[in-house]
Amino acid sequence: MKIYHHINDFTRVENAVVTIGTFDGVHIGHRKIIAHIKDLAKRTGGETVILTFFPHPRMILHPEDESLKLINTINEKAELLEQLGIDHLIITPFSRDFSNQTAEEYIRDILVNQIGTKTIVIGYDHRFGKDRQGGLQDLLRLSPRYGFEVVEIPEQDINDVAISSTRIRAALLENDIHIANECLGYPFFITGKVIKGDQLGRQLGYPTANLLIEESYKLIPDDGIFAVRVNVNRRQYKGMAYIGHRPTVNGMSRNIEVNIFDFNDDIYNQQLRMEFLHFVRSDIKFASLDELVVQLGKDREDVLALMVIDGPQFDA
Repeated sequence: MKIYHHINDFTRVENAVVTIGTFDGVHIGHRKIIAHIKDLAKRTGGETVILTFFPHPRMILHPEDESLKLINTINEKAELLEQLGIDHLIITPFSRDFSNQTAEEYIRDILVNQIGTKTIVIGYDHRFGKDRQGGLQDLLRLSPRYGFEVVEIPEQDINDVAISSTRIRAALLENDIHIANECLGYPFFITGKVIKGDQLGRQLGYPTANLLIEESYKLIPDDGIFAVRVNVNRRQYKGMAYIGHRPTVNGMSRNIEVNIFDFNDDIYNQQLRMEFLHFVRSDIKFASLDELVVQLGKDREDVLALMVIDGPQFDA
């Protein structure tokens, strides 16, 4: 898959099969749409193109609203789309100027002249252009003039996508990992840089890798202990992740850290990917560090028991 970080970097193709959207989560609903454009491209000898925007339009149009949290970072989304076999991913910067184009300017300049759209696959509720006045009817009206075909995604499929995204976000915030992963079609994951902590985990016998998630818009599950699969140095390991404020030691900041089983390498400043498989328990304040250590031993046993249910899938 070729990735373009601006629409101007893209060289139009002769027979582009295009769809547009945020594709947050690249979940099972999105995958139906992606399978459809791939099928159309195969039948017409075309190339698949996904047009998405970053930052998310709400970040630009409503900067005062900090509630928006996304299932994937832009890099995670690109990785997932590449795995699905998309030919071209255009990540064009969203700006107020971009949003002020008329519907016809958007169709003519972006979809036709810049991308070379011959088929556009779009939902009935997709909006674009100044004040979001453009939509499916504009595409249908202008398609004969500009020589492209419009394929409408059924309303039920669009509703499924919206419901899935909402359900995934809610499930993650409630630590319902099974529902989230079922809707995603893969384990929810976070990617972050390993940074130095205060070494408390090491003192307790459970050394942890502390993760820095640089993207403030990345959705993080609620506080607690999780069974995770850790991808580091191209290998997979079982692990026990913690998200929370460490109430037993009166912690002030929210930490994301993971005890990687059977692993002792120095991985500071490396990127680590952590896939959430099971929720184990909520965060608890213990009366002493000794009580915490006893509980961590039980947590490790619970994690290993849950991993047995998942079956063999680890390198280590």
